[in-house]
Amino acid sequence: MIEDIDNDVFVRIQTDLLVVGDSIMTDRHHASNGNYEDDDPQNQIGGIIPAFPLSGWLRHGMEEIIHKYDGTACHPGEASANFMKSDVYERDLDGGYHEKGACTDDPKEDDGCVVFDLFGGFGGIPGKMMRRPIKFTPIRSRVDYTRGEAEGHYRRLNRNIVSRNRKDNREPLRNAEMDAVANLDGCWHISFRETKPEFIGLLAEGIDFLDTHKTDFMYQLGGARNFGAGIVDCHLINPLYEERELKRVFDRGKSNTNKMDGKDDQWAAEYRPAFVEALEERIES
Repeated sequence: MIEDIDNDVFVRIQTDLLVVGDSIMTDRHHASNGNYEDDDPQNQIGGIIPAFPLSGWLRHGMEEIIHKYDGTACHPGEASANFMKSDVYERDLDGGYHEKGACTDDPKEDDGCVVFDLFGGFGGIPGKMMRRPIKFTPIRSRVDYTRGEAEGHYRRLNRNIVSRNRKDNREPLRNAEMDAVANLDGCWHISFRETKPEFIGLLAEGIDFLDTHKTDFMYQLGGARNFGAGIVDCHLINPLYEERELKRVFDRGKSNTNKMDGKDDQWAAEYRPAFVEALEERIES
């Protein structure tokens, strides 16, 4: 079955507000003819959401699936790292993790656990899953979903910390700026350097876990979580879809074709259960 799955898969991402610190890179430039004022609600600023926060968010969801099947996941940090909290590594190891790279004696010969296999990053061994950045633009007609792009509206927001003294009439004491993308709707492009059934099974299960727990503080994406940011509706777009069918998913004027519905049934009844079973076998081994 894995031969029917392309190396490139897409995850549907929808969120009302995304704040990822200073990670958003915009295409703002004053020489442009359009409106590129970062505090204007009608600006035409586009940009890129780097894969770093997305990758950490996805990995967290995948790790929870490993725990669900009574496995331990590779810790993302090296045991010798200087962590900000004492004993944090030991507490994580007690919570369902093993030391990074401890699952393999020779990374060049042994793939290790499925998380290590996917994310790599130890001993110069690259992971087999490449997480791409998401390019966004406020102009829907310019979005190419087949390249993992999204519609999104960038703003630089101001937050004022004001005096609580009545005599000061809420005079600002400190101003903080933050970059935010609102009404993000598109897809995240993930490429596998090597496709294995357990990879697809873990991705599908991990994304479903994140969607189910999207309002859980631990599984929101990015910052400003207490203000409703990072609540992400997500699902793995059927990997059996062809390119034109992927585009149809985002066409608001069209619904699924009968062929797409048939592929959905086939994915749910045959492919996904087989890939999840392969994942369980990999974790047990």
